[in-house]
Amino acid sequence: MIKVKTFTNEIRVLHVMKELAELDAQVNTFIDKNNVVKVVSVSDSCTSGDGNTIGIIRVMAYETS
Repeated sequence: MIKVKTFTNEIRVLHVMKELAELDAQVNTFIDKNNVVKVVSVSDSCTSGDGNTIGIIRVMAYETS
């Protein structure tokens, strides 16, 4: 069965690389703990406020065993 999971993270100036690494770690932990056997799709989208990027949303479609 294909399922969808959404992850979010705030983006702060001068901390982007650290926050993206944390988001990657969240996704990898989810994959390990939820018996994900196949990742079908991953998509990132930025959120903005007052013309600045303030967050990121990562959507993953996956299959479990």
